[in-house]
Amino acid sequence: MKSLTILFTLLLPYCILAQTQLSIPEDGLQEISIQGNLADGNQIHDLSWAWNSSVACFPATVADKFSGHHVLYQIIIPKNTEYKISVIPKDSHDELSLYAYQVGLNNNSIVPELSQCIRCEADYKTDRKWKGKKNAERHIRSIQNILAIQQPYKAIIAVVGAHGLKNAAYTLKIKKL
Repeated sequence: MKSLTILFTLLLPYCILAQTQLSIPEDGLQEISIQGNLADGNQIHDLSWAWNSSVACFPATVADKFSGHHVLYQIIIPKNTEYKISVIPKDSHDELSLYAYQVGLNNNSIVPELSQCIRCEADYKTDRKWKGKKNAERHIRSIQNILAIQQPYKAIIAVVGAHGLKNAAYTLKIKKL
């Protein structure tokens, strides 16, 4: 019984990270919005998967931007489809980060146990101003190039609190381009 308790304790963080599966209709969808909160996620203490060269999601130098709770969502990307994914915090002072990675339909790898992926895109707050990004939009995180051309793929989307943030309401938007 003691070994079963230890095993459960070791696996519990990975079970809690199970993602929410979103069903996105293929016919005519232009955009969906989902309300969420970082309190529904968990911290991932080992982020080394992200700077592994076969994932290449974000560099170790910005790990603090991904140190809070991670809330995961899963979508299927139909062939000939590209999505733009954005997260908007309810309070513009809450600093959120965003990443999404693509894997094959039968690949059930979830961070932090992700050893490789087809593509990973991330967005996080930087201290410098970006050309074309208005000051009023600096709290919004967006990524593109989440796409499928000849065959469908699975995408895992993560909304993450920066600097250890564990509780913040947000709107996740997924828009078909």
